[in-house]
Amino acid sequence: MRKKLFKWHSYTALITLLPLLIISITGSILVFKVELDSLLRPAHMLVNAAPDAARVSLDSMMSKVLTQNIEFELGGWELFDNHSRSDAAYLIKRGTEEWYKVYINQYTGELLSQPYIMGHYLTDWLLELHYTFLLHLVGTSFGFVMALIMLFLGISGIILYKKFWSKLLTFRIKAATRMLLSDIHKFTGITSSPMLIVIAATGAYWNIASILHEVDEHPRGGHVFIEQPLHAAQISFESLKIQAETHIPSFQAGYLAMPHKKDLDIVFYGDVDSHNPLHSEYASTVGFDKLTGELIYEQDIRQASILMVFLDSFRKLHFGYFGGLLSRVLWCMVGLMPLILGLTGIYMYALRQKLAIFPLRTPKPA
Repeated sequence: MRKKLFKWHSYTALITLLPLLIISITGSILVFKVELDSLLRPAHMLVNAAPDAARVSLDSMMSKVLTQNIEFELGGWELFDNHSRSDAAYLIKRGTEEWYKVYINQYTGELLSQPYIMGHYLTDWLLELHYTFLLHLVGTSFGFVMALIMLFLGISGIILYKKFWSKLLTFRIKAATRMLLSDIHKFTGITSSPMLIVIAATGAYWNIASILHEVDEHPRGGHVFIEQPLHAAQISFESLKIQAETHIPSFQAGYLAMPHKKDLDIVFYGDVDSHNPLHSEYASTVGFDKLTGELIYEQDIRQASILMVFLDSFRKLHFGYFGGLLSRVLWCMVGLMPLILGLTGIYMYALRQKLAIFPLRTPKPA
């Protein structure tokens, strides 16, 4: 049984090495996506506001964005109030399903960029590559399969090399190259597998959730394109934001989801004070009717079901920011481990094949 598992582990890793490396390396980079964006595009990402500066009304900023971009409708709005990072508006081009992004200084109301299609910027392109292999729903499905394979490789590796724990820090440095590489491969796999399993499982969940959502929305391949606002003109989103932040104690809105489809309403996602380090910044929600502005529901993650709390934890567990800078650095390093595993695995496989083709022979007795 162990030999069969070893063969499945080896051949599966070799066949899927390239896509797994793409997922792993891009994921490692994306751990620091915000920092990279701020470094590469400070004019878009950063604002220099006084500590006591107040945000401009959300209604005013929305009106300005739409007035200057008349061919678009709003799909969402990312909100920040830390006096250093800009807001981001997500736009949908009328008559299409193309999403664009534009940055706004929320303390002056100034637009900091032109709308660019999602994937235009380097890190956004890397995110699409990581998540969908740039192939939309087909790529999302392929990514789901790759996540399952990574999950299998992590679990099978632990099973195959479980006894290596007793010699975790023992390397046969003076031994043959194959043995040394084998030790490095086992050490890297054993130490990184628990985290890779978590990353793979959470990634697989998001991919299958996205696939099911797409299938449910377009069961026959039909698409409904936005042509005009689907919410009542008299609704004040600034007022709804204020209401949302009063309905749930300590709630701070972080994202506004606009009703860009007929079956959607207005939803604010936000953060709350919590002792659980795995509660995400979008864990709590407040929903309003898009025609009347009346409260429909509110969900405080601190009072949510165990299942909802568990699923919400996937965000921080996948990106590794539950423990501040330390956990993010660790997650970034773990993302590079499949590269080491791949290189050592290929080299060991090549050595095994060479030995199989040219078996060692002992000299015959005279």
